[in-house]
Amino acid sequence: MALHNQIGKKGEDEAVLYLLSMGATILERNYRYDRAEIDIIAKIENIIVFVEVKTRTQNNHGNPEDFLSLAQQKRIVKAATYYLENIPENLDIRFDIISILKNKELEHIEDAFFLVGDE
Repeated sequence: MALHNQIGKKGEDEAVLYLLSMGATILERNYRYDRAEIDIIAKIENIIVFVEVKTRTQNNHGNPEDFLSLAQQKRIVKAATYYLENIPENLDIRFDIISILKNKELEHIEDAFFLVGDE
């Protein structure tokens, strides 16, 4: 496994532990639909939370959360829409980013993005 993939996997594992410590239930990891992947789908209280984890070894070129492009956001929303169409519950949703630097600095950004229509 390439180093960047190992770093990403460790970051996702850390994000899962963090979410579990908040009382979240992890519903899916690495959920794929079409060309999109949602790193973590969790349920926190009565909210389905779609979490993108961004892990970096350093922030010389910006913070990890700065590397989520509009195209990635659109793909995540598309996958989330498909996911929601295939579950029986009708819950509120949100899109979060968990940003992790290698030195274990973790930031949870709630409602980090949302897209309506074809924006």
